Amino acid sequence: MVITDISPKNALKQFFGFSNFKGLQESVIDSVLSGRDTFVIMPTGGGKSLCYQLPALMSEGTAIVVSPLIALMKNQVDAMRGFSNEDGIAHFLNSSLNKTEITKVKKEMLSGKTKLLYVAPESLTKEENIEFLKSCKISFVAIDEAHCISEWGHDFRPEYRRLKTIIQQIADVPIMALTATATPKVQHDIQKNLGMLDAAVFKSSFNRANLYYEIKPKLNVMKQMIQFIKGHSGKSGIVYCLSRKKTEEIAELLIANGIKALPYHAGMDSHQRNDVQDKFLMQDVDVIVATIAFGMGIDKPDVRFVIHHDIPKSLESYYQETGRAGRDGGEGHCLAFYSPKDVEKLEKFLHGKPVAEQEIGMQLLHEVMAYAETAMSRRKYLLHYFGEEWDEVTGEGANMDDNSRKPKDTFNGKESIELILKTIKEFKETHKAKFICNVLEGQKNSEVVTYKADKSSLFGAGKHESEKFWNAVIRQMLVLNLIRKEIETYGTLKITEEGKIFLKSPYDLKLVREEEIGEVDDDFDATGVKGAGSGAADELLFKMLLELRLKVSKEKSLPPYVIFSEPSLEEMASNYPITFDELSHVGGVGKGKAMKFGKPFIDLIAKYVEENEIVRPEDFVMKSAHTKSGHKIQIIQNIDKKIPLNDIAKGLGKSYRDLLDEIETIVHAGTKLQINYFIDDEIDEDAQEEIMEYFMQSETDDLREAEVYFDGDYEEDELRLMRIKFHCEVGN
Repeated sequence: MVITDISPKNALKQFFGFSNFKGLQESVIDSVLSGRDTFVIMPTGGGKSLCYQLPALMSEGTAIVVSPLIALMKNQVDAMRGFSNEDGIAHFLNSSLNKTEITKVKKEMLSGKTKLLYVAPESLTKEENIEFLKSCKISFVAIDEAHCISEWGHDFRPEYRRLKTIIQQIADVPIMALTATATPKVQHDIQKNLGMLDAAVFKSSFNRANLYYEIKPKLNVMKQMIQFIKGHSGKSGIVYCLSRKKTEEIAELLIANGIKALPYHAGMDSHQRNDVQDKFLMQDVDVIVATIAFGMGIDKPDVRFVIHHDIPKSLESYYQETGRAGRDGGEGHCLAFYSPKDVEKLEKFLHGKPVAEQEIGMQLLHEVMAYAETAMSRRKYLLHYFGEEWDEVTGEGANMDDNSRKPKDTFNGKESIELILKTIKEFKETHKAKFICNVLEGQKNSEVVTYKADKSSLFGAGKHESEKFWNAVIRQMLVLNLIRKEIETYGTLKITEEGKIFLKSPYDLKLVREEEIGEVDDDFDATGVKGAGSGAADELLFKMLLELRLKVSKEKSLPPYVIFSEPSLEEMASNYPITFDELSHVGGVGKGKAMKFGKPFIDLIAKYVEENEIVRPEDFVMKSAHTKSGHKIQIIQNIDKKIPLNDIAKGLGKSYRDLLDEIETIVHAGTKLQINYFIDDEIDEDAQEEIMEYFMQSETDDLREAEVYFDGDYEEDELRLMRIKFHCEVGN
């Protein structure tokens, strides 16, 4: 079907039912139809796909679309077939097809029915496919996710760098490269590799004005996530994390808390992944917990939030993943949890890779870190990173990030900026930010000594401030265009023309003073919640609960920690439980303890909530996905049968100490176990009495303190057994 006799606008109406193009779409399509090489940078949601779909329908022959993900191909082929009464109008060629299906694809290609053929780069490199495509009429080649070509891109794939050679073997046709994220450096790298430096370049604004950007310290992250998702009940969202295992654990915990969620990762087979995608598209599930493999090319316009449980490896990844929210122009909340320790983990993953790859990876990570820690407008920072200037006062999307809505303290940065510029200049613009900070701080390390910087008058000139302060100033200077990073030399700092003007005649400039980022506390393992302790508790209520615990402990002649631990009280002071059920879901409580000790505590909290008109989060109850013990029922049944614990461990294929771990978890959750039959064989009566008396009088049940107290009289396992007995008989 060739319709070269009608205009792109009429073709748009005829094929897709739209009356008008969006943004740069029409200009891009005109360029492709004229036979020019075309480079398109268009953020997610900008309508990239249409830029090659419509020209393919209007041109003679078949357009080859190189795409990195099978999921993306299937999704787009289904969409194209939905617009046509011919299923053969679009096909994909990849490893998921069997021989019969491949034969059918080739037959329909040769018949002229197929206007779009989606091909994985790996499939395109196969000799038999190259030979077949040589025999077909090819209109043009579109390379989607073209950032995969660049080593500086966030998803570099070596096979992408061979595409130009392969395309030349198949046909002499125009090339179209498309990406949602490309810094100026990545853009140049792509064009150079594809031999299209003279291509028509179309670059849409990276500003997604409807998206709200927010970064939170990674403290009590699962609790925060559940509260956030329940606050967006019934809305579609994606949670991104870096490991397959974590996707499954988080999904399980969300389900346990009444959220319709499913995991998605590359370890699942194609049928499972397709099933998850379909359920998300059909709104059978609200939340997908995924590795970065999810979402590329998924045409779901109403994703209302994107959460990053782990900070991504680059700002390109972050931008692309957050870009999956609000593609219909509606609400899109982008929440990321950040800890410097997560960045340290990612840095460790780079070790062992080639030096150049390590340097690039580190540079990308430092940009992410800078974004997460900055106190300036996050939108301004992101857009600057992609080479776009934006005014945070009058620009579209102003006040749509946490830093803009809750501004940080500012100060006159004139002297600090001048010191940095002087230091960069003195050392010939050949050093990275860390060296500059070290010189100003007066830190004598090997690099500083090698370049004799410790002899400079600038050495220690900024010792009244920390390295974090100087790094923050450098980040803001980059955005203010006073300095730039030389990417080719992996981040050395250069002074711009504006910087030279400032150095010649310094002037007042307002900078923001950045705050410390909290240490990571994931508050989550496969079981659900650890202790609270985030510092987010209501301090007055926490103090009242401590006083009540002391009162109850005296009434019952029990150590305070037996009633409830301090982390449990902190969680109560954060979440305000006012029923036994709610209290039982607080970490370290369980149903048994809630019923035994809970009434005065929930009465106190209920009265406090009413008197202070506190609005309680409905979703405060964070339920565990399951107890940490995967063998809870078997363990309880075997203990009821009075089977020796070492035999139980052996039967479950566990070590004795692993079994004790599981028993402690079961008891901690409020279940009372009767293990006296075993203890009586292991520990004599006098010793039992002495240890029980210790735990009764001690302020803590910490084993290390018990070991110090008994000075080696008892083995760790003996103390653990007696602690279990103590909690069963006294606490539960």
